[in-house]
Amino acid sequence: MPSASDPLSWPGYEEARVRARAATGAEESVTYGQVLIGDIDVMLVEFDFRFLGGSVGTATGDRLVHALSTARTHGLPVVSLLATGGSRMQEGMLSLLQLQRVARECHLNRESGIPHVTVLRNPTTGGVWASLGASADVILAADGAQVAFGGRRVRAAQDADHPAFTATGQFAAGQVDEVVTPESLPDALSTWLELLTGGVDEPAEVPKALGSTELPATGWEAVSRARDPRRPRATAYLDAYFDSYRLITGDRTGGVDPGTLCGIGWRGGRSVAFAAQTGTATEPPGYRTACRLITMADRLGIPVLTLIDTPGAANDPASESAGLAAAISSVFTAVAATRIPVTTLVIGEGGSGGALALAGAGRTWITPDAYFSVIAPELAAAILKRGQGEAVELADHLHLRPQDLLDLGVVDGIA
Repeated sequence: MPSASDPLSWPGYEEARVRARAATGAEESVTYGQVLIGDIDVMLVEFDFRFLGGSVGTATGDRLVHALSTARTHGLPVVSLLATGGSRMQEGMLSLLQLQRVARECHLNRESGIPHVTVLRNPTTGGVWASLGASADVILAADGAQVAFGGRRVRAAQDADHPAFTATGQFAAGQVDEVVTPESLPDALSTWLELLTGGVDEPAEVPKALGSTELPATGWEAVSRARDPRRPRATAYLDAYFDSYRLITGDRTGGVDPGTLCGIGWRGGRSVAFAAQTGTATEPPGYRTACRLITMADRLGIPVLTLIDTPGAANDPASESAGLAAAISSVFTAVAATRIPVTTLVIGEGGSGGALALAGAGRTWITPDAYFSVIAPELAAAILKRGQGEAVELADHLHLRPQDLLDLGVVDGIA
């Protein structure tokens, strides 16, 4: 007869559970409890793959719901250590329905500002990855781990060992923030927990200018200095500004833009999130990663610093096909909707809407060796059907120098 623990009367299921309990010393595939990681009290949720492949049944779902809701009640960050094959087939659709319950608790925790760091161990597959794991704020993956929605046994034979289904493959695709080793994991966990819980509701300080302190005499000089390869770039500013910082990687939809650096840093005893362009044309994954960073920082009460440095948004066919306009729109919306302060410094080229998307309204500064313009002078010449030689003159007409922008009220100051 069916029972609460064996709702489908699956042959041999009860015996398999008895063996799993004997092998693990646990009642279910998930254990949880309040622990200290570094100096932070957290709710730790751990899957044991030895217990029926770390699968989720109805009792497991009850445990996950209780752990996540308790974390929300007490304001505890969540750390989940995954190692699972997904839903437990011996309980049929009743096991699959647990994913809805878990997803709801994750959503409620996000809305309540509860940070979640997950660690994908070997293997992490199925609905647990798609509900609990992929919804985390920061995703760490163990080097060498299999990470995929479909497990190895249910993939086509020719794809069984494809690198896309590994931790490093998921990192390359922007689905994972860091690949960690057993040695690096403790530091990564404790550092991320400090960064995610260290926000203070005060604007980020404006970074000091690292390049020239002399203002440009002409518009074209401003453009030339901003394009000078010797000018300090985003990494120099981040290294000078933060005591330490860590990067998030990718847009969680399959893309990574190496020309956009996003993460959270430690400065003067508090956390500051950042989205920094590095001087290249910004691609759709870069905007989506910046949107992800700003949205997360807003939920967690962490002020944001943006560094603008791009000739503009990438305008190649691949970027258009990847949803460039929608990606830019997502950043405009994230900045407009945020409740936390966004501080912006233009450190190089400020090319059109591809740059403006990252600018904090009312809190934007510029360095002396930067410019901000509705369009690049050369492109203005092309649109106006003038020779490229007239770009120099048009640079003055565009009023793109730092002092011009200050006079126009476009920027709040010159760093």
